[in-house]
Order: sequence, then structure tokens, then C-alpha cells
Amino acid sequence: MKSQGGGEKLSIIFRLRSEFSFIRGNFLLLLLSWIIIDFFDELSRTYSPLFIKALGGSAFIIGLIGSANRIASALVQFPGGYLADKYGRKRLITWMTLMLGCSHILYVIAPDWRMILLASIISGFCSIYGPALDAITMDSLPKERRGMGFSIINLITSVSTTPSPLIAGYLYLKLGLVPSVRLAYFLFFIALTVAGILRLKLRETVEGSGRIVLSELLNSYPRAVIDSLRVWRTVPKSAFFLFISEVLMSFSFSMLDPILLLYLVDDLGITPSQWSYILTVISISMIMLAIPSGKIIDRIGKKIPLIFSNMLVAVILPLIIYGNFTLLLAAAPFFSLSNLLAYAASSSLFADLTPREKRGKISGSRNFFGSMASSAGQFMGGLIYDKISHKSPFIMQYILIVPIIFLIFRWVVEPEVKED
Repeated sequence: MKSQGGGEKLSIIFRLRSEFSFIRGNFLLLLLSWIIIDFFDELSRTYSPLFIKALGGSAFIIGLIGSANRIASALVQFPGGYLADKYGRKRLITWMTLMLGCSHILYVIAPDWRMILLASIISGFCSIYGPALDAITMDSLPKERRGMGFSIINLITSVSTTPSPLIAGYLYLKLGLVPSVRLAYFLFFIALTVAGILRLKLRETVEGSGRIVLSELLNSYPRAVIDSLRVWRTVPKSAFFLFISEVLMSFSFSMLDPILLLYLVDDLGITPSQWSYILTVISISMIMLAIPSGKIIDRIGKKIPLIFSNMLVAVILPLIIYGNFTLLLAAAPFFSLSNLLAYAASSSLFADLTPREKRGKISGSRNFFGSMASSAGQFMGGLIYDKISHKSPFIMQYILIVPIIFLIFRWVVEPEVKED
């Protein structure tokens, strides 16, 4: 009996080892760097809207800061995709991670919201490495494990961020709002520096063409824009319609970014400590649901989970608009599931539809238009919250969900043969 029990344990170990054997090399290094980054990113973001408000900002200003960040990010996505495909992924990822860390010193010393605005713009420009990071992630995942791979990204980052809101809440109680958030941003600077050094060990996945020359980069901008727009002619139509739906989602959900915490605190009476508990439940839910979500996506495909993720939003919204602490805790697992399915299904479907040599340009184009849509969404969300009503940005989500679901249902078709 003992021998049989030992054999069963070995069998389970072998199955687990086989199931997760793709977590190695670049993908493992990326996961480690994300663990470091996401923990401290969440720590600094937990009370960021309240921090900006304490420095003299309104809901409109919070939306403006987010909007400016997304515009700056959008402007560098086309050259980011061009550089990722021409010169390789590794150098861009490494150096821009380090530069992003340096930009967060401004958050630490900011006397008012204006310096936060400047820091946000600089951070946006540093995201030029986004297409390279997307591309090297796709390159490093086997096609039969992409759903699981992107779900594991969510799992690992959720594990790393689970304690962050509770620690942020503890620091808030001990130090007060502004000092605790400044400390969190300083720790985030250190984390990005460590992650940048770790990413020096990444292995390049495409053959680069030499040293990046600044003058050539500036001169190549028009060509990068043209190439990143023309690339949509060379991929299946499903990829283009998936891209359009993704842009609409970016606009829709970004409307809530600058105002969600303000609404919960000012309108529903949620305390900062209760907010940290809600974020913790979201993280725990993502940990529990990440692996099952990935298995579902790899087994039944990407399209149905993607549609279902948007339908879940309609269920969640009333719990937020008319909620209390208990209802928000109940909504947290649904929010986690929606987020998990949307990210993993969309990312893995794009990988299935786009060839390796075009992923930098595809990611650059996706990130550009996604960032511009997010910028417009954050600007509109803050403006509508201040000028019309606090509930209006939430109610508008119902109007935008319909075309998103219709686009995916009608025109997105999963490929029979997946790209490597």
C-alpha cells in the first residue's frame, strides 16, 4: 500500500512537472521581474487617487493625469514596435525598465499635483518598451500553452500583489495618507531598478540589426507609424476586429480608473481600510481562478471566454453603483474572473493570429490605439464625474458593452492553425 501511495505521489509530481514545464528561461525571468514590480506598483496605487486629491487635485485633475500618461505612452508605441522587431526586444526592455524606475522619484518629492502630472508623462514615455515586452512574452510561450501561460502571469502577479493593499492600509494608519504613499513610490523605484537588472539576463528572441542610433530612431518614426498601420493588412481580419474590440474596452473601462475610489469613499462611505480589504479579496480570487481560467481557455477556445468576460461586467456594475462594503466584497470574485478571462483570452488569441516577426508592430499598434482610447476614457470619466454626476461613468459602461460583444461574436474567428 505504501508503494502504491508513493507511486501515486510520483505520478502527480510528473504530471505537474509536465504541465508547467514551459515555465523556464525567458518566461521564468519575466515572471520573477513581474512579481517584484507588481507588488510595489500595487502598494503605490492603492491610495493614489486620494494622494493626488490631497495634493490639490480634483476628479478632473486625476483623470487629466491619467490621460496625459496614456497619451505619452501612445506616442512611443509605434517606434517601440518598430524597434522591437528591428533591433530586438532585450535592450529596450532592460533600459526602459530602469528609466521608468528613475521617473518615480518625482512622485516621492512632488509638492503638488503638477509634478505628479510631469512624472506621469515621463512614465508614459518610458513605456516605449511595451511592444517588446508583449512580443518577447508571446515568443517565449509554446502555442499549446498560451492560455495557461497568460493565466499564470495573472496568477503570479496576483500572488505578489495580495499583501500590497493590506500593507498600504497599515502604512496609511501609521504614517498618514501622503507620507505613506511617498514611501510606497520610493520602494517602487527600488523595485523597478532591481527588475531592470534582472531583465539583463533575458535571452533575445529575434535577430537584431545592431546598435540603436538616436538620429535613426527619430527619422524612423514616420516609417514606424506607417509600418504599424499597414501590418493590419497582412494578418487575418479576425485580428483586426479583435483589436477594435480591445480599443473599445480600453476606453470603456478607463473611464472608471480616476473616479472609482473617489466614488466608493465619497458616495458609498467605504473607508480606506475597507478598500484595502476589497483589493485583497480581488487578488485572492485571481489566485484561485487563474489556473482554472487558463485551462478553460486552452480547452474550449478564446472567443467564448472573451465574450463571457464582458457579460460579467453587466453583473458587477449594479453591485458597485448601489453597493456597500458587503456587496463590493461579493462583487470582487466576479471582477477577478472577468479580468482574468479578458486578459488571457485576448492575449493568447492575438498570439495565435499573428506571426512572430510581426508581433512587435502589432503590439505597438495595439498599445498606441489602446493608450489613446484609455487616455480619452480617463479624461471623460473625470470630467463626467465632476460636471454631470458621479454615477454617469458607471452607467455608460452598459452602452459600450453592446458593440464590444457584437464585434467579437460576429467577426472574430479563431484560427485552425496557430502561429508559433
